[in-house]
Amino acid sequence: MAIVVLGLNHKTAPVEIRERLHFPEKDLPGPLGLLGALPDVFERLILSTCNRVEIYAVVPEGAAARAPLQAFLAEQRDVPAETFGESLYLHVDAHAVRHVFRVASSLDSMVVGEGQILAQVKAAYALASRHQCTGPILNTLMERALHVAKQVRTDTGIGAAPVSVASVAVGLAQRIFSDLSGRTVMILGAGEMAELALTHLKEEGIHTIIVANRHHERAVELAARVGGRAIMFPQARDEMVGADIVISSTGAPHFILGREDLAEIVRRRHYRPIFLIDIAVPRDVDPQVNELDNVYLYDIDDLQGVVAANLAAREREAVQAEAIVDREVGQFMEWLQSLEVVPTILSLRERFEIIRRAEMEKALGRMGDLTPDQREAVSALTASIINKILHQPMTELKRQASSTDGHLYASILRALFRLPDHPKR
Repeated sequence: MAIVVLGLNHKTAPVEIRERLHFPEKDLPGPLGLLGALPDVFERLILSTCNRVEIYAVVPEGAAARAPLQAFLAEQRDVPAETFGESLYLHVDAHAVRHVFRVASSLDSMVVGEGQILAQVKAAYALASRHQCTGPILNTLMERALHVAKQVRTDTGIGAAPVSVASVAVGLAQRIFSDLSGRTVMILGAGEMAELALTHLKEEGIHTIIVANRHHERAVELAARVGGRAIMFPQARDEMVGADIVISSTGAPHFILGREDLAEIVRRRHYRPIFLIDIAVPRDVDPQVNELDNVYLYDIDDLQGVVAANLAAREREAVQAEAIVDREVGQFMEWLQSLEVVPTILSLRERFEIIRRAEMEKALGRMGDLTPDQREAVSALTASIINKILHQPMTELKRQASSTDGHLYASILRALFRLPDHPKR
């Protein structure tokens, strides 16, 4: 048996291809059933996210799985195989196990250390298990992958430092105000990044949201989406007196807030701190406002500099995470390889037991009447002989089970004693 991963991701395929091969979660039961109907696919799971589409399967022989699984994707998504064939990768056995562990641990993500992929892996596994598409091998693999991901999160800082402009902005605001709950935030403009930063701020308990935009109807729309209050753009400076955090993301070609503007606003605030996040390009806020006491301004370059530093920190943590993955891959492969020798051990013992009983019955028939104790003694003697004969080969076979030669040892024994082939899982 072999474990395989066939798929593509953000590294190998553009979004135009990924979206065409995407499986909506609600539609997955049907394709999972059809995938299981393919010859020689014994266990299966489909992981489909915005950044990857992957099939995890247990098959008789790894390399041979590429063609039928690629054809399955082409047929199910109605996409010609030649459109995406060169974007596909096929991982087999240890390489497949390492890939699954790295995916669950967010080491293979577009943003290393992001937390969303673990929930997506859990959901894909739960769905496949619920529809009885997984078995002993994939169940063990996925449970182990979830354990590895948790260990990586616990033992490294791979997910600690924020790596989006929006989340970095929130982190900086927390440094200034400590507790963001009950604070007031104002948005100037209605850009996507400003809205995303606001979403993060709301998660931290922001109390009041004020939205100002030159096109008032857009301010009204955004305020409705985020549960805020829309104001006319000329009112912004007056309303800023009551705001603690200002996110500016307009399309203005010049500064809309200068040093004198902020000096007046801070005076009217009785010099309470105000935090400005200028994510507009060109900038909305004159950088000279940083010269004022209790004014904290960060522009897009400041935020991206923190993002770059945090990404570098995550990459350093990823080295330790990769070591955890490598160790866990080795342990899993030992378990997987041991599965190859268990049927051989059981078959060999069964073959010897059949021979022992047949020969013992022949001998007992020639011995005449024996008492039950005597018959038991003969049975115990022959069983002991068989155990002693099998002890050394069984011990060696178990020892070799975790090595690359384990399968070879098992195959030789099966050939020598004409043992039946492994049953299909």
